[in-house]
Order: sequence, then C-alpha cells, then structure tokens
Amino acid sequence: MGLANWLTIVRIVLIPVFVILLVDNQVRIALAVFCLAGLTDALDGYIARSRGKTTRLGAFLDPMADKLLLSASFITLTYKFPHLLPFWLTAVVISRDLLLVLGAALVHMSGGQIQPAPTLLGKATTGFQMAMVLAALLASARVEVALWLRPGLVGATALLTVASGVQYFFQGRQFLLEGGR
Repeated sequence: MGLANWLTIVRIVLIPVFVILLVDNQVRIALAVFCLAGLTDALDGYIARSRGKTTRLGAFLDPMADKLLLSASFITLTYKFPHLLPFWLTAVVISRDLLLVLGAALVHMSGGQIQPAPTLLGKATTGFQMAMVLAALLASARVEVALWLRPGLVGATALLTVASGVQYFFQGRQFLLEGGR
C-alpha cells in the first residue's frame, strides 16, 4: 500500500478526533484537524497522480474518506451549531451520499462493477461542501470573515449537491441500461 493510500487512511482516522473535539467544544483545535484532513486529501491525490500510482483501493478509499469526513462534519456541526449550518442542508448532503451508495450497491448487485470516476460537478460539489464546513467552523470559532460568506455558500452548496446527485443518478441509470459495461 502506497503513501497516497496511507494519507487517505490518516484522513479517516482523523474523523472521530474531529467529531470528539467539536462535541467537546474545542472548535479551534477541531478546525485545525479539519484543515489537516483537507491537506491529506489534496496530498494523496497529488501523490497518486504525480507518481502514476493510482490504485483500485485508492479509487474506493478516497471518495469514501471524503463522504465520511463531510457527513460527520455536517451532522456534528448541525447538531452543535444549528444556527450556522441548517438542518435542511445537512439532510440534502446526507441524502445525496446515501443515494450514491445505494446506487453503487444496486449496480454491484446487478453484476456490474463500478470504477468510481468523479465528475467536474462532483468535484465542485465536494469543494463547496468542504468550504461550507470550513465557513461554519470559522463562524463557530468566532472568526468574523466566515459570517458574510455563509448565506451565498449555503445556497451554492445545496444547488451543487442536488445537481451532482442528479448527474450521478443519470450516469448510473445509463450504466445499468447498457448492461453494466
């Protein structure tokens, strides 16, 4: 297992640390842990691509780590700071991810194999979701810059999340119609 996959595993291990810190009201340390997790996300992709060492394990683990980190972040932040991260947005984010996982399971159960290939819209959605979490963390840490960012970011994050979910739905539908090829 290469360095890129180890960095992804570090990101997964940081998730409960991040959640525990948030629940314990240590927001600034949780913010640092979230930023560290984001850094491992950037590094693992760069290392895998630059060294030509992309693997099936990495193709599975990396998006899974993103989904776990973002789901844990949205749920915990909405629980702790509902005035900063609205429940409905968290419901949209979590619902999309659950539908993606169910779709992948359906393809697998029908005998198909999925090679996860993120789309530009999917990558933009992940970026906006990360930015939304970062803005909520900054606001909860009383960093004023995040307060003016948040309203537009909520709408953009919701719109991109729904749009990418629709895009992935149609890609999965097409995949199934073509017999899983």
